[in-house]
Amino acid sequence: MSINLPAVLVASACLVAPSLVSPVGVAAAVPPTTPTLVDVRASHHPGFDRIVFEFDGDLPASHGVRYVDRLVADGSGLPVRVAGRAILRVVLDPAQAHDDGGRPTVPRRTAYALPNVMTTVRAGDFEAVTTYGIGLAKRTPFEVTTLEDPSRLVIDVRAGFRTVQRRVFLLDRDRFVDNVEPFFVPVMRPVRPGTPATDLMDRLFAGPLPGERRDGLRLVRSRATGITDVSVAGGIARVRLTGRCSSGGSTVTVAGSIMPTLRRLPSVDWVKIYDPAGRTASPTGPTDSIPACLEP
Repeated sequence: MSINLPAVLVASACLVAPSLVSPVGVAAAVPPTTPTLVDVRASHHPGFDRIVFEFDGDLPASHGVRYVDRLVADGSGLPVRVAGRAILRVVLDPAQAHDDGGRPTVPRRTAYALPNVMTTVRAGDFEAVTTYGIGLAKRTPFEVTTLEDPSRLVIDVRAGFRTVQRRVFLLDRDRFVDNVEPFFVPVMRPVRPGTPATDLMDRLFAGPLPGERRDGLRLVRSRATGITDVSVAGGIARVRLTGRCSSGGSTVTVAGSIMPTLRRLPSVDWVKIYDPAGRTASPTGPTDSIPACLEP
């Protein structure tokens, strides 16, 4: 038995049907791919240090680079540890520092042995916005440019000042595990002649370079985030830890890095380390001193 449809329904079907079929040769709209950060590197050139952020895909639509007093984590707003006397904050939008599986595509923290650039630290990779902090030895003018093939954001930071090479002591993990002293070994870092003690402590808290890390060198922070109130007078160097302070019950602490590093300065015979509250075991007299929080 056949059924006769009303003419108005037949007409409606004829009008709707063509919209259900995509025209031949017309591609569906594809959302733009978020640029992925695949490398962060730095190098020295005559008069300046260059930091390069390289991307897979296009450059981020916008970028912001400016000096800040402190670096904070995106989302939480908590402070992020970054070594140096000045911090350049870099905001990349849109950009991500992870692959489709959520795995980081670049290290979160990298140290450099350059005259001005000490470290780069990622402070955020959230909702297609990636934030970095660049820790510097000195606040100087900078220039920002972009390059293509591949896509790169380039930051040139002035570094025309003189530096000298000094030793910084880091923990050798393999020697420590094998119980072969000394556990702390020296590496060379550039420091400004006018502020060697301060620069040495900043270099120490920037941590090992990538190659040194592969060789097993580590920074033992004892939960400290850095140092402040660095001074040298009467043969005594004094430094105060920031953040927190705990030995964790170990005989190996940040004191094992700080003391030999500062003692290598010709003007230093003794080193006194203070906790974040300004306390140490022997605050006066010609003797070394550590706070109670660094005792085993």
